[in-house]
Amino acid sequence: MDIKDLRQQYTRAGLRRQDLKDDPFEQFEVLFQEACAANLLEPNAMILATASTQAAPSVRTVLLKYFDKEGFVFFTNYESKKARQIQENPHVSLLFLWLPLERQVQITGTAEKISTAQSLKYFASRPKNSQIGAWCSQQSTIISSRQILEMKFEEMKQKFMNHEVSLPSFWGGYRVIPHSFEFWQGRPNRLHDRFLYSRQDNGSWDIQRLAP
Repeated sequence: MDIKDLRQQYTRAGLRRQDLKDDPFEQFEVLFQEACAANLLEPNAMILATASTQAAPSVRTVLLKYFDKEGFVFFTNYESKKARQIQENPHVSLLFLWLPLERQVQITGTAEKISTAQSLKYFASRPKNSQIGAWCSQQSTIISSRQILEMKFEEMKQKFMNHEVSLPSFWGGYRVIPHSFEFWQGRPNRLHDRFLYSRQDNGSWDIQRLAP
């Protein structure tokens, strides 16, 4: 299959140093709000890259559920492959890809578990069927058929029919604490705009333009 002629000129917008916020969290919020306003499918979808202690990488898409000056939070099964790798090696990377806006944001940092109270607060806000779903899967393990999942779901649905769904001990959130942000905006002729924010020892952020 010959795909060498698949290409797109990026002409929607540009990034200028004078327009950037000094704080990368504030800059991210501006771009995230624009992604939401553009009615993109799952603007909070982010690619999470982890690696084992043997440096074997793994990537998958997870959903950002909230962010603040402390970091970016997502939720998962604590017995999953991603969780095992984070336990072995907390250094991770996030990528938000907003193709219709010709834009992406890459974040590197370290991941740590949030408190059980914080996980419970979010878990309680989920639809009941999503809460039940968290009980049904030993994430990343091999199963023989989908029917097993559906049977487990019905079993747990009956169990919690007249009760609130409790927080599974093996489920909760991680916060990614950023060390760097890179904001990328597509430009014509592959002369893209890239700005790197690097956290300094005093807590401030250094901003540098990168070659595309």
